[in-house]
Amino acid sequence: MPEPAPFVISDNDRYSRFQLIAWWDQNKIAAAKIFVVGAGALGNEVIKNLALLGVGTIYVVDLDEIEHSNLSRSVMFRTDDAGQSKAHVVARRAMEINPDVNVYPIRGNVITDIGLGLFRDVDVVIGCLDNREARLWVNRCCWKVGTPWVDGGIQEINGVAKVFVPPNGSCYECTMTENDYRLIQLRYSCPLLSQEDMLAGKVPTAPTISSIIGGLQVQEALKLIHEMPSAESSALVFNGIANQFYQTKYPRREDCLSHDFYETIESCDLSYQNSANELLAWAQEKHGQHAWSIELDRDLLLQLHCVQCDKTKPMGRPLQSVNIAEAECDGCGQTMRPETTCRIELDSELSNRKLSELTIPPFDIIRLTYEHSVVFAQLTNDDTYYQNQKH
Repeated sequence: MPEPAPFVISDNDRYSRFQLIAWWDQNKIAAAKIFVVGAGALGNEVIKNLALLGVGTIYVVDLDEIEHSNLSRSVMFRTDDAGQSKAHVVARRAMEINPDVNVYPIRGNVITDIGLGLFRDVDVVIGCLDNREARLWVNRCCWKVGTPWVDGGIQEINGVAKVFVPPNGSCYECTMTENDYRLIQLRYSCPLLSQEDMLAGKVPTAPTISSIIGGLQVQEALKLIHEMPSAESSALVFNGIANQFYQTKYPRREDCLSHDFYETIESCDLSYQNSANELLAWAQEKHGQHAWSIELDRDLLLQLHCVQCDKTKPMGRPLQSVNIAEAECDGCGQTMRPETTCRIELDSELSNRKLSELTIPPFDIIRLTYEHSVVFAQLTNDDTYYQNQKH
């Protein structure tokens, strides 16, 4: 029996030192797809680490532009980058660090602009967010399609990383306290509250804690990629004042509203540019029946109505994308009332519109219902949409 070939480490291989780790599989890392939500200070550290490791495909979404205040905490940004898209700059810098990686930037809001199919397509989601609403949305998206995610949060020189692996164990909503719900409810006491309103309060952080928590998040993602035991259903907490680190386990809440798992998802050869009627006709042809409806995940704001002036303002946008200033009545200055819908019926007034005009983003997974029947349809004609946003 011939002897096995010797294991050779070449100094010309940029990953050679990694492969000295007994369990390391660079092929798994190169094949991995990771979705990073947020390209601020924490997102910078996460994407830097993913690039150094040689993660093959990275998607990054962020709505904001670079400001001078970001430069003291974000390793990937430079002075000349001010005013540019955070997602696009961090993607470009990551590929300068390592040309082996493909980083696809998306300038947008994770709540309104990202289809559920992207969450399903990746191996791990890493959250680098600074508000509860977006975290709750990411959590529910990951749970629907069974994708693990690693949440990170930082403030001053303290931070926490949390690991959630659906469909078992606890999720982000399981960890929420009554005060968390109270703060969300307080923000939504006015039903018109866009991301710019939610992010009005800035959280002070130092670059040191971004490095610590970003490193923990990527390390947990590595374990998930290698199918190793991770800190599932746990929080990894670092107190920078006392230099104390501890791990705490979260119990699963069986009544949690986020545990909505889409067990069977069907491929639908349509795009977000098709009409609602075309999607409903697909459901009818494939499953029979006639009265299928589209159930929207995001409330569609049809119009704003001023009760005092009896004036209306057509909108046709996701409710979450509209801010309070837009809802001010030109006549009396009062806040106009939103009129919304979350259901589209076949041959209704709205059904001739494109899905994109009904709050549905590219590569989404759409819930269709008929009486007690439910079908989940993925828009497969959009499967390369987010890659094509690269330039």
